[in-house]
Amino acid sequence: MKKIFTTLLSVLVISAFIGCDDFLDLKPVSQSIAVDNTDADSILYKTASEVESALAGAYGDFKNEYYQLDYFVNGDAQADGAYAGADNPANFQIDDYNIDAINSNVSRDWRYLYSTIGKVNNVINNVNDVPDPALTESRKKEILGEASFIRAFMYFQAVQLWGDVPLQLESVTTISIDILPEIYPLLFPPRATKEEIYAQILTDLNVALANVRTTAPHKGYATKGAVNALLAKVYATQEPHDWNKVKEYCDNVIALGYTLMPNYEDLWTGNENCAESIFEINYEGGSSDGNWGTKMWRGLDWKKFNIPSNDLVKAFDEEQDNIRKDASIIWLDVTGKWSDIHWPQTHYPFINKYRTFTEGSNQNNIFIRLADILLLKAEALNEMGDVNGAAVLVNQIRTRVHLPNTTATTQEQMRLAIEKERRLELAFEGHRWYDLKRTGRAIEVMNNATGVGGANLGYMLTENRLVWPIPQAELDKNTKLTQNPGY
Repeated sequence: MKKIFTTLLSVLVISAFIGCDDFLDLKPVSQSIAVDNTDADSILYKTASEVESALAGAYGDFKNEYYQLDYFVNGDAQADGAYAGADNPANFQIDDYNIDAINSNVSRDWRYLYSTIGKVNNVINNVNDVPDPALTESRKKEILGEASFIRAFMYFQAVQLWGDVPLQLESVTTISIDILPEIYPLLFPPRATKEEIYAQILTDLNVALANVRTTAPHKGYATKGAVNALLAKVYATQEPHDWNKVKEYCDNVIALGYTLMPNYEDLWTGNENCAESIFEINYEGGSSDGNWGTKMWRGLDWKKFNIPSNDLVKAFDEEQDNIRKDASIIWLDVTGKWSDIHWPQTHYPFINKYRTFTEGSNQNNIFIRLADILLLKAEALNEMGDVNGAAVLVNQIRTRVHLPNTTATTQEQMRLAIEKERRLELAFEGHRWYDLKRTGRAIEVMNNATGVGGANLGYMLTENRLVWPIPQAELDKNTKLTQNPGY
């Protein structure tokens, strides 16, 4: 029998899930370093409850700082939809493309993503060895699928932020001097290429697609819809883009019966886990399971993050898109509290999509919804030469907010029309920066972004700054890592 070394280097924390369905009320799992052996003690999870708790711990990471705060800052403040706001120098660096390798946000985001990857690696590598007969073979497959989806989601974030990143797929083993040569490559791997990362993402998502449930108690679980949606987004992002695959997986999502909410405003007024939502992180509220991230976007106690930009407001106004503008932005008087160069104190904007912004908010975060997928399918159709088919989908999105049909008639016009529609429809949902990157438009758009009075904001975005630096702390720990060019 192959020697097995079992350990969990970190405690799986799932207290945030208290009160939710199924696995969400399970106790945390904690394992200490074990001796190396070949007997039953080498089994990481001995009971169904233990492996369910481990999976819950991985799902719980969708409630950490990365997904409550940084995910949205990275997607919006790094683009032309928002200014960094608040008073965090690390965020200012991200906003201005002046990031360095010791940026605290960059370091913590790396840690968050790889911590979750480590948790799901343990689940993926060990779920089939659980001896408890209460864990059925069908449930083992579901757990494998859900964990594979989570790993793919994390690596998709990482590859978009840093490009080439280490590919860690094995459980981290017991650390001791005796076995250091054996475990060193696991602890300190080199960077894998983007192509290798995307290949693994697709492998994981195909495992997920074959094994996850079609429906679940709520939208916070990996389901067929969530997996198909993420597959569509991955094929639209990796190069070369595979538009046939994008369309295929978008169609799979649509066939599952998701529908647009009749009114755009309804998405943000308590209709949680609605028919439009595909993947949504659920919060119970209160001190044990509150969404503190909503406080980061709105309030008068201190200057908030992701302040809506002049450029975005101008885009809403030029389109006469009052419905989505009012749902997305609220204006407050901050006289006597703070000031900046972007907005007057008497008419200062905040994000309005997150309405319950008190301590311990129970508002959910929607990460993938049908409108995103419909516009992604429109993009695929347009790139495949079906401009009219793309127009039908764009118009479907516009009709909901009482806007006239698009006037785009050529492929190039439609590209810009879809880009604009995604910008207005998905504002402050963490998509804009990644949309600009994958379409090759980031440098042109950001270097022409305007502020007060139409003045150019003076960004000097270059190709090297489309990805982040590898955190210096990681370079110091792992000599096999190399820094991205330009840092």
